Amino acid sequence: MCGRYASFTDAQSLADDLALAEVAEDARLLGPRWNVAPTDDVRIVVEKPRRERLDDGRTVAGEITRSLQRARWGLVPSWAKDPGIGSRMINARSETLLDKPAFARPLAVRRCLVPADGYYEWRRLEAPPGTRKVPKQPYWIHPADDGVAAFAGLYEFWRDPGRSDDDPDRWLVSATIVTTAAAGGLERIHDRMPVTLPPATWDVWLDPAVGAEEAATLLTTAAPAMSTRPVRSRVGNVRHDDASLLETDAEPLDPDLVLL
Repeated sequence: MCGRYASFTDAQSLADDLALAEVAEDARLLGPRWNVAPTDDVRIVVEKPRRERLDDGRTVAGEITRSLQRARWGLVPSWAKDPGIGSRMINARSETLLDKPAFARPLAVRRCLVPADGYYEWRRLEAPPGTRKVPKQPYWIHPADDGVAAFAGLYEFWRDPGRSDDDPDRWLVSATIVTTAAAGGLERIHDRMPVTLPPATWDVWLDPAVGAEEAATLLTTAAPAMSTRPVRSRVGNVRHDDASLLETDAEPLDPDLVLL
């Protein structure tokens, strides 16, 4: 799974790297994060028609525009009774997207990229003799070229029935990160990893005219090379959110470090 990641590259750099035409103001205002946790507000990249207002006051759909938007991490299906379900839907398994009602429709019409500088994963170690507590070694996993990773994501809209039609907060935008079986040496740390899409696939993945089955084929594309390093356990506490989380653990618990 992917339960923590970092996203600290500034919005303008993301605009350049991901060929964005627009950056929503609320997405721009999200500061750098080194410890993004489930239900946090995050940045996503989407392609959708620009809304244009005509002289007579009518609003129509304009050209397709790629933009950086703000969403809550943890997908809330449109049919959900309340948004709490989102905390259990931070990840979506690539192998079953077409079979799960909560993910099948977003896969068809609402795909996104989740920009990240890397993510954290915990490796389970052998318990010391005489104890049942299983120690874990956290790792920082990031693109080998130090560029921005584009995780495959899905997003959805949920209408809050308790808010009026003129309430600007009546719609919740939420997102999930697609995961797949770990490979490239990362399976030594954990059996799952986020799907990191290479730049050659971004246009097709984001294109709202591309159907679900065609989009799903992109999820098996070889991921960019990743690097790893052990980091300290303080990353496990959501209150810690600063660049020091990326520093190498000088005294790692793992006796057989996974260094890629």
